[in-house]
Amino acid sequence: MPNRLEKEDSPYLQQHKDNPVDWYPWCDEAFERAKKEHKAIFISIGYSSCHWCHVMEHEVFENEEIAAFLNEHIISIKVDREERPDIDKHYQEVHMLLNRRPGGWPTSIFATPENKPFYAATYIPPHNRDQMLGFSELIRIIAQKIAQNDPDLFKNADEIESFLKPAERPSQATVLKEEIVGTFVKQAEHNYEPAYGGFSEKPKFPQTSTLNTLLNIFLLNGSQKAKKIVENTLENMQLGGMYDLVEGGFCRYSVDEKWLVPHFEKMTYDNALLCELYLRASIHLKNESFLLTAKETADFMLSKMLQDDLFYSASDADTDGMEGKYFIYKADEVTQALKDGGFNVDEIEEILHSLQITPDGNFERQGIIRLASSKRPAWFEKVQNILRSLRESRSYPFIDKKVQVSWNAMMIKSLFMLAATDKKYLDQAKASLDTLLKTMLIGNTLYHSALIGKIPKVTAFLEDYAYLGTALIAAHQCSFDAKYLILAQQLADTALETFYENGRWYFSRGEFVTDADATDSTYPGAVGVIVDLLLSLGSLVDEKYRTYAFKTLEYNSFKMAKTPIYFPYLFNQSLRYIKEDHIVKSKDDNLRQNSITLAEISYPYLLLQPDETVDEFMICGINSCYANVKDAADVDNAIGHI
Repeated sequence: MPNRLEKEDSPYLQQHKDNPVDWYPWCDEAFERAKKEHKAIFISIGYSSCHWCHVMEHEVFENEEIAAFLNEHIISIKVDREERPDIDKHYQEVHMLLNRRPGGWPTSIFATPENKPFYAATYIPPHNRDQMLGFSELIRIIAQKIAQNDPDLFKNADEIESFLKPAERPSQATVLKEEIVGTFVKQAEHNYEPAYGGFSEKPKFPQTSTLNTLLNIFLLNGSQKAKKIVENTLENMQLGGMYDLVEGGFCRYSVDEKWLVPHFEKMTYDNALLCELYLRASIHLKNESFLLTAKETADFMLSKMLQDDLFYSASDADTDGMEGKYFIYKADEVTQALKDGGFNVDEIEEILHSLQITPDGNFERQGIIRLASSKRPAWFEKVQNILRSLRESRSYPFIDKKVQVSWNAMMIKSLFMLAATDKKYLDQAKASLDTLLKTMLIGNTLYHSALIGKIPKVTAFLEDYAYLGTALIAAHQCSFDAKYLILAQQLADTALETFYENGRWYFSRGEFVTDADATDSTYPGAVGVIVDLLLSLGSLVDEKYRTYAFKTLEYNSFKMAKTPIYFPYLFNQSLRYIKEDHIVKSKDDNLRQNSITLAEISYPYLLLQPDETVDEFMICGINSCYANVKDAADVDNAIGHI
């Protein structure tokens, strides 16, 4: 019989509706019952495409014996981190406080009947294993201690709660100077893995903010170190494995140093951010293979992850309980398909070798497709189509059809940026943005997420305002439609009123009051992105927004000056503040007709502003205009010699 989760919209909660665990969604009823019956609370947080969430569900939450004990002695609550990032953020802080290291998913929290947390972990095996306390053993200990009112447990819970109160304003600030660029590059070099690119040995995540900032540093001062890190990393990532050479799109991360073996889930935010990064790198590093990767990534999102002009959240790593099953190949099936496709024996041997397809395989005795070079062989496109056809008979991984404002905004921004070089993406970018606004901005209230076709319930967080605002700026920069700029300003004003306090930003100020992240984790923290929006508005609308940006940078300056590598997106905005935006003004038609040339301008902090009084191209700083050129091709040189 289904549990209470049956009535929830969240695909992740729906995955658990048939568990024998008597799950509650996050609700007052659960907490009231815990108090009334004096029972511990178990809070399990995850998301629908999380591999280890599936493992723990199968091993623990489908276990009848464990479920029976939970149901009798503990109140169990299931949370979708994508639906409620405020709850997730709060308990990630709990995990960090209790374990002195970042958490992950699934997140497993135990709390007192008053919901004061005292124990935090991620995946927990069903029984004691390899010096890990098992879930079955753990819940028995906790239930007993709560029933006995163990004084140490309740005292620890009270202390933990006091530590979780938002920190006071930093007592120190420092002046951020351009010299901090050297610190950032040195710290990036320290973390850089030169053999295959990326940062750290393994696992490897696509740290787009760091790479984007290094690309900007190269554009500003010609740093060959920064350029090398970006080029080598992007070239290795796109060779296949974490990047899906068959259908396009990036998986979440690589478990090895070569970017070969991924966790196979594909997240909208990764693909949106990598699409933008590869596009920018293709333009400024003159690399056509990067542009192909950007377009293939966008095309994957449009073909597999779009419905009614809105983008889904993620696709799963598993198919039929097996990780990567949809994506990998057996040598004999590929050999036969190539024969059927008209290739001879020698050609097949060459193709199998080039794609790293062997009888022994490179993952679970099967093959993950990967090339040795970014230069694709002449036969690649034909073979790519054959490999796609082999997937047609397979079940596609589960897709979480939840729409999130922040993640949709990331993808929409990338489409508008792509449209500057390929107009075929423009109509979809406009349609997706208009649909997102119509669906998630109801009256004057912005919402965070909803299933397609469902009414949204959770109001927006700072990241939704920030990312949607920057998408609107991108829309304005591509279409020059003033309505996008006006709405971006309205969102910024609401965000300032709701989440801002003397340089400090809150992620949420509802049920959970949580600080917004200035650091970047799975994707750029909301503080950096809101500063991005404020700086754009400060250049295009009203300089007062630069003041709010400055106060935010000042608030975070002391920590950022010491370890800028932890704040790559915000650090990039601090560099932008120091160097200042430059604005190219011209007639609307001039800007449209020269979109590709203007996109190729090497100065990274450039904005376009239509002005029907300007016949040529006027180049301005924040407070004055300093150059006028006849040809768009001369703008880059004029900026470079100010």
